[in-house]
Amino acid sequence: MDIFEAHRGLLFGVAYRMLGRVGDAEDVVQECWPRWSAADHAAVREPRAYLVRIVSRLAIDRLRQLSARRETYVGSWLPEPLSTDRALASPHTAPDGADHAVFAETVSYAVLVVMESLSPLERAVFVLREAFGLPYTEIAAALGRDAAAVRQLAVRARRHMVERRPRYTVDPLHQRDLTERFLAAAVDGDLAGLLSLLAPDVTLVADSGGLARGPLRDITGADKVGRFLMGIGGNAPADPGYRLTALNGGFGLVVTSAGRPHSFFQLDVADGRVQRILVLTNPEKTAHLPTD
Repeated sequence: MDIFEAHRGLLFGVAYRMLGRVGDAEDVVQECWPRWSAADHAAVREPRAYLVRIVSRLAIDRLRQLSARRETYVGSWLPEPLSTDRALASPHTAPDGADHAVFAETVSYAVLVVMESLSPLERAVFVLREAFGLPYTEIAAALGRDAAAVRQLAVRARRHMVERRPRYTVDPLHQRDLTERFLAAAVDGDLAGLLSLLAPDVTLVADSGGLARGPLRDITGADKVGRFLMGIGGNAPADPGYRLTALNGGFGLVVTSAGRPHSFFQLDVADGRVQRILVLTNPEKTAHLPTD
């Protein structure tokens, strides 16, 4: 198999974790190809490290471009979901020494959401170190920084992630059960049943990008969130369909309209209640969602 193709899954994994968008990650991998093609392969001692270095630098450049755009983004910004099969595809392609439990966790939707608050360099270091287990010297070479600076970035990024990530662990099976009950209550218009599933301080975060209906600010509190969701039910899309699917290592609810992706819901759960609801309605981000 061609060396580049053999590492495509790894390269996409690096780019997706750094960018949070399927299309952007695919574009970065494609941009990597001509650089690899033009390289003197005989002089490349470690093709994997060489390719990861190219993709990392391209992803940082794109992150900086995206950061400027997000300053004018309408409402909250959420990552684009990815099917679990692809999100965790070829975990064996992670560099030797990577902790595969951590490798899987770093693609979880909740973790990707928190990573959005890191600087481009912090995010690159966090992904390469925590997800792919690269040594500091290799990360330093990939990013054009010295190892000491990379260590400082890693410490800062890890501290930031610990401080801001949810204080609960999502059990996929528990998440699936609550998502099914959540869907049943929402479809039936059962406000009392829905409220029984929500934590008192539950938060709803929605990303419409100004291209679809949705709140531009977070909604907090069970009563407010419950009534908002009941309002959504009263404005269901045409010919709606509902599919519980594995995305980013957890379960999410894909809502379709006439067979096409319409929106995505993921619930963060703990202690038998829904702690946070992430809602994606931006059509530019729902286009890749599975519908069958």
